[in-house]
Amino acid sequence: MKQIGFGFILAVQFLTRIPIPFQSPWNKTTSRWAIRSYPLVGALLGSILAAIAWSLESSLPLEVMTFLILSLWVWLTGGLHLDGWMDVADAVGSNAPLERKWEIMKDPHVGSFGIVALLFLLAWKTLLIYFLLQSDIPLYSFIFILAFSRLGAVVLMINLPTAKQQGLAWEWKMNVNQKDCLYAVISVFLPLFLFRDLLYFLPGYIVFIGLFGAWVKHQFKGTNGDLLGTAIEGGELWGLVITWIYFSFVMG
Repeated sequence: MKQIGFGFILAVQFLTRIPIPFQSPWNKTTSRWAIRSYPLVGALLGSILAAIAWSLESSLPLEVMTFLILSLWVWLTGGLHLDGWMDVADAVGSNAPLERKWEIMKDPHVGSFGIVALLFLLAWKTLLIYFLLQSDIPLYSFIFILAFSRLGAVVLMINLPTAKQQGLAWEWKMNVNQKDCLYAVISVFLPLFLFRDLLYFLPGYIVFIGLFGAWVKHQFKGTNGDLLGTAIEGGELWGLVITWIYFSFVMG
């Protein structure tokens, strides 16, 4: 049980900016439990967003609430995945050969493609959050959007090759296998069946993970930390989109 707790703390410390004044040990066991805990960390972040929205929905204008949720969303992760999103956008936008794309992603400077991609991502998130709050869609949707997005990163990390035998993605992948993937999947799938109005997430994210994984293999031949961060950001946007479509057009 102690190793499970250490693993969860490692995942929280890596994926969020939530202050935890404790140095969790890094070893084969704790790193595996950290990967298994990725979706749970997403659920924790989603719970925070849902709780803030629920507690303040009657006291703040909708526009202010929308911007507050988005700001808190970015702050909680420290912009970690946004950095990957911009790096990948610069690499793809360059239309350069594969090796040059890897060099662009390593470059600490952000190019014009990365800035444009960031602006569009945040703009679409803002618009969709506004629509979701305005339409009284269940706030616990945030929990599963953030959980499934991080589950997608775990599935891709374990099932796709890493492009280089170095970097964060390689360090995480070294000690994990399909058993760890199964643990991560179960941690999201089982709770979802308690919220049957959100079962559309299952086919929705199966499609997203499949399409994004195929695109990564075609464009980059393997993953790295930036691509996994992009999977999380893209997965969050995808979750917002399918939630809006489902409740606006299918249930509406």
